[in-house]
Amino acid sequence: MTSPIAGLPTDVVQADLGAGTVAFTIDTATYPLEAVYGASYIFIDRCFVLLDRPADGKIRVSLAPKKGVPDADALRSIVGEFGNELLGCAWRAQITQQNRAVIEALTTQALAGAMGPPSLDELASFDFTEESFEDPLGIATSWEDKYKKKDGKDATATAAPSAATSSQPAESPTGGKGDAA
Repeated sequence: MTSPIAGLPTDVVQADLGAGTVAFTIDTATYPLEAVYGASYIFIDRCFVLLDRPADGKIRVSLAPKKGVPDADALRSIVGEFGNELLGCAWRAQITQQNRAVIEALTTQALAGAMGPPSLDELASFDFTEESFEDPLGIATSWEDKYKKKDGKDATATAAPSAATSSQPAESPTGGKGDAA
């Protein structure tokens, strides 16, 4: 197999125009095995896919379209699409690896929530005497504790009297005092 497709490196891509197949070698240090599997899976509906390990740290992917014998442009398009899909799969694998702890925590919470609320027996056996959790931002502070005056009085006790309790007659909507009737 040689690479008669212009613009593709012969040490990475080999094409056989007569058979209509293309094979390329992937370095596993650049693209993890999971990314190669993911990209290969995308192509199994339109190509026959063969994965091989010609050397340590290398994977060879051979693709042969299921319909007809493609020309050089069609093979170049297949190689380009596979390369793009391989890059996308490698990026998704990296993001998944970096966020594994978050994904596991969310999955655990979702499964725990799916179990439903605790039973009365579980609540009866729960130890409520444990120390409360830390709240450095004061989010869990009650309204009374948050707005209590330092001298011990509530903030609501010193509020100004409302208009309904004042001794002045209320203004009517037309601007005059008292009843307009």
